[in-house]
Amino acid sequence: MKNYGGYMRVTTGSRKGGRLVKNNLSHVRPTTDKVKQALFTKLQFFIAGKRVLDLFCGTGALGIEALSRGAEEVIFVDKSFKSIQMTKQNLIKLSLDADVFKTDALKFLEKQNEPFDLILIDPPYSSGLYFPVLDLIYKRNLLAKDGVIVCEHEKWQEIKHDGFDILDEKKYGNIVLTFLENKVS
Repeated sequence: MKNYGGYMRVTTGSRKGGRLVKNNLSHVRPTTDKVKQALFTKLQFFIAGKRVLDLFCGTGALGIEALSRGAEEVIFVDKSFKSIQMTKQNLIKLSLDADVFKTDALKFLEKQNEPFDLILIDPPYSSGLYFPVLDLIYKRNLLAKDGVIVCEHEKWQEIKHDGFDILDEKKYGNIVLTFLENKVS
């Protein structure tokens, strides 16, 4: 996604150049262009045909980028009514079809039985939700065998869990992308 005068655009794929609804949500911290570019460059050959979960989806920008790049399915989850409405507006505007759930991320994960190939986790930084979310993903075996979890967080936060190995970390100023995979036995 690129930001043009407050508007985000899809950067590549089938919806390249498509403009999203202007983000006027004060509670949503959009992922910067530099960080988004790094995330999707790292995963560029991984996304096509995959099942993706966009937790704490905000405007839906990350999941929409995954759909544009060929993800088979993206599920969007956020507990904010305004975020869910904006995500739905963006999907309609770009003629994309996806499931969108207005619910708490932990409650959503507790009800899931099928694994995801890619899980995007970007909660409010000070929420303390990283470990409980990772714990549920691990306990419920929600990451596919060769799947990847991407956590966006501030550099002072350490993201780790006994069930996952750190595949990579990319640092951009105060922001870090931590890529996790299932622990190799």
